[in-house]
Amino acid sequence: MRSGLLRFAIVSAAVIAAASGAFGQSRHSVRGGVDLEGTLISVTAWRTDGKTDPIPQDGIYLYENGIEQRIKNFSYDPSPAKIVLLVDNSLTLAADTEKLKKSAMEFAYEIFDGDQLFVIAYDEKPEIIQEWTDDAAKLEASMGLFRKKGNPHLFDALSAASREVLQPLMPGTRKTAIVIIGDGLDRGSSTEFDKILAELQLMNITVYALQLPDRTGGAYRRNMPKAGAVISKLTEGTGGIAFPLDSAQEAAKAICDELRQRRYLLSYVPTNFSSYEPRRVFLTANEGINLRAKTAQPPNIK
Repeated sequence: MRSGLLRFAIVSAAVIAAASGAFGQSRHSVRGGVDLEGTLISVTAWRTDGKTDPIPQDGIYLYENGIEQRIKNFSYDPSPAKIVLLVDNSLTLAADTEKLKKSAMEFAYEIFDGDQLFVIAYDEKPEIIQEWTDDAAKLEASMGLFRKKGNPHLFDALSAASREVLQPLMPGTRKTAIVIIGDGLDRGSSTEFDKILAELQLMNITVYALQLPDRTGGAYRRNMPKAGAVISKLTEGTGGIAFPLDSAQEAAKAICDELRQRRYLLSYVPTNFSSYEPRRVFLTANEGINLRAKTAQPPNIK
């Protein structure tokens, strides 16, 4: 990991000492290709009909490129979550470092036992602020490394987070998420937006966001989506959701609760499967059940 795109922040040995941490500091005491189980999709599902029964498989319907698919299995996933907090460290972001620190810390208070956080800050380079931990005190000590410098290379940071932090955990860890704390602006990444979105979809990584207003005021961006559209496409395309940064406490609770209480695994064997063409994915359910999932199953890109 350390030899790749990510680098460690320069900090005293006391702050960067072992990041594995023990459980108990929270407020609460595969990659997506084809395997023996078929194609796997992470689904957020919840009832709106007042019932407490488990959500049944026969109430869920999956379509690929408009063709209904046979679902092999749909089951609740109680496993712990691995959550990467990806914090915009750039100079012109419309939030000071204290606000960014407080927003990130909300997740330390809301994660469940077994969940862990990994913090990366980015400007021209993604930088490890804190490795995997559930220790709120350790996380708070590392937050002093936030700063305001340079331009935001968001797409490069997303690539580093997915490939170097989350992908090595797979396939054993299936519940993975990235929370962007920023406005979605990218200036200068070598990674293309469409490519990183496809990678996130392929690895079933859900993207959430604590979103700031676009610092460019919605200015036209040549050959690239506007900042607000980046957040929308990343969250909606991977089955996540965006919250305003000013609602960080409520957002952290909603995201952590959703990952632990509303996450399901769906498997199916696609018809007319192609490793070279993306397939549009659409999920629907009987009345009284709501669903969110990624919107496409991309080809098996390298």
